Amino acid sequence: MNIEELYKGILEGNRRALAKSISAIEDQHPKCEELMSRVYKHTGRAHIIGVTGPPGAGKSTLVDKMAKEFRDRGRTIGIVAVDPTSPFTGGAILGDRIRMSGLSTDKHIFIRSMGTRGHLGGLARATSDVIRLMDAFGKDVVIVETVGAGQSEVDIVENAHTTVVVEMPGLGDDIQAIKAGLFEIANIFVINKSDMEGCDRSVREIQIMLEMSPKSPDEWEVPVLKASARDNTGIKELTDTIDRHYEYLKQNNLLEELKYKSLKYNFQEILKEKLMDFSFDESRKEDQNILKSLKSGKIDPYTAAENVISRFKVEKK
Repeated sequence: MNIEELYKGILEGNRRALAKSISAIEDQHPKCEELMSRVYKHTGRAHIIGVTGPPGAGKSTLVDKMAKEFRDRGRTIGIVAVDPTSPFTGGAILGDRIRMSGLSTDKHIFIRSMGTRGHLGGLARATSDVIRLMDAFGKDVVIVETVGAGQSEVDIVENAHTTVVVEMPGLGDDIQAIKAGLFEIANIFVINKSDMEGCDRSVREIQIMLEMSPKSPDEWEVPVLKASARDNTGIKELTDTIDRHYEYLKQNNLLEELKYKSLKYNFQEILKEKLMDFSFDESRKEDQNILKSLKSGKIDPYTAAENVISRFKVEKK
């Protein structure tokens, strides 16, 4: 893996270099941190859009139509489609990429499907790095579509500037939105498949829920839109609203705050992983003894964790 070659390739807009860099990140290549450290100073320009919601709501088709609308407006697009992990290969099942196959001929759109690999939050562990790679590559907009697994989907808010929650009528998803925490993270609600019965009722119910939440006069008012990705209706209005939210963030000095929040989250995740690797290694005899004691019931998980942490505690004088 030639870091210098990949680094230059990304900055020069070489799609092969971007693809190879993403693969290296997914495979946790030891030199990836060096690459990401060098790439970091070239990030911070893209608008990161998270698209989440329950399975079957039509997120992939909606993202497909959104990307086409952004392209009509002259934007370059990166799409990170987080698919469930294949139980056989460990890779993404690629369902999203198949549904977006019509975009693959556009050289200004780069699509990458990623497997969750069991990571909670509906986001692959490497997603944050892939977003930054696409940002450094020069994409104006990076759209992240999550699996739609339910409660843990709220992880998307740690990575996106604008979070679009996609619902569909007839399944009680408006109530599920509150249960899953999606209600709290949405910047925009969109009821997809608006030609289905019950769409207007779903819109009204979500609007009522939003009205029940106290907010300041200058706070962003979360809209509830209707769209049908299949019929290509409501896509322009959705894209307009996404742009409007981005302008709102910039005008109210909230964009830098969001970027810092994302950086802090990524830093903490990296730190947790490094500390875990540093503090506990199953190949060490003392750590094997801890696991044996845990298995035999001599100690509980809390005591086991405290035993590991105690190695690094410094007594106060």
